Amino acid sequence: MSYFDVLGVPHAYRLTPETQQSATTVVFVHGWLLSQGYWQPVIDRLSPDFQCLSYDLRGFGESSQGVAGRSPVTATHLSNAPTPFSLEAYAQDLGALLAALDLNPVWLVGHSLGGSVALWTAKLFPQRVQGVVCVNAGGGMYLPDEFARFRQAGRQVVRWRPPWLKAVPLMSRAFASMMVHKPLALHWGEQRLTDLLAADAAAAQGVLLESTTEAEVHRLPQVVASLEQPAYFVAGAQDPVMETKYVQHLASFHPLFDSSEGNVTILPECGHMAMVEQPEALANIIRQHLSTAVGPSQNACAKDSVMQ
Repeated sequence: MSYFDVLGVPHAYRLTPETQQSATTVVFVHGWLLSQGYWQPVIDRLSPDFQCLSYDLRGFGESSQGVAGRSPVTATHLSNAPTPFSLEAYAQDLGALLAALDLNPVWLVGHSLGGSVALWTAKLFPQRVQGVVCVNAGGGMYLPDEFARFRQAGRQVVRWRPPWLKAVPLMSRAFASMMVHKPLALHWGEQRLTDLLAADAAAAQGVLLESTTEAEVHRLPQVVASLEQPAYFVAGAQDPVMETKYVQHLASFHPLFDSSEGNVTILPECGHMAMVEQPEALANIIRQHLSTAVGPSQNACAKDSVMQ
């Protein structure tokens, strides 16, 4: 694990070696109350061909220290002063990390909340981001009652996280069965419990509340519609959190939705954690999108230009 100071906050990240096959780096963005480790099964399958970056979002995983020390959020062409826990602010974090590591060009792969962060990052940094793959991520449809229940439940989860929770018998097994089609291996349940307890309370609650306001929910389709880069969406057929209809709704705002191939792939027998439920299938989907968007000859030219 390596660390880099991003706008005053230490961020944990892992970066695999460059490859001869492609000049593109694939960047993985995790979801709410998770961490970068869930991407490892996919990274193991892609890293022989692509350099891969995973990192812990500010306030989560190993990036949960010093959150209050973040530098003031800078204004952008989309907002005068985005708040510290907005999707736009998290996109600025990622943009700063990519610049510091001198990664260009990149494709972003984001899970759930991380998908929204990836879309915002593509909007803010079009010169660096070539495309986006959103996994178990959708939205753009504001349902007041459902969002109110979701926000209230999220607040309670963040507020009630006693350290002794890890010692409760069968708790890891319960976490390994949450939001998935079939129970995961026990170590994933242990990791989910660890990440829940490690998350910074202000960040966990802040990004939950700010990303689910009516205004923010309605802004996300506008971000998707404005992208010049390709944007693809992967849904789980049995996802209890982000149903396929919500994934397709957000995807429909991108021009690729109406193309002959479309921009939505639905994984059968898959819940809300596609990267650990079906890592082989997801890796193949990502590989296919990258190979379609950037052919071998373009990759070779990009590699030469980067090395010069």
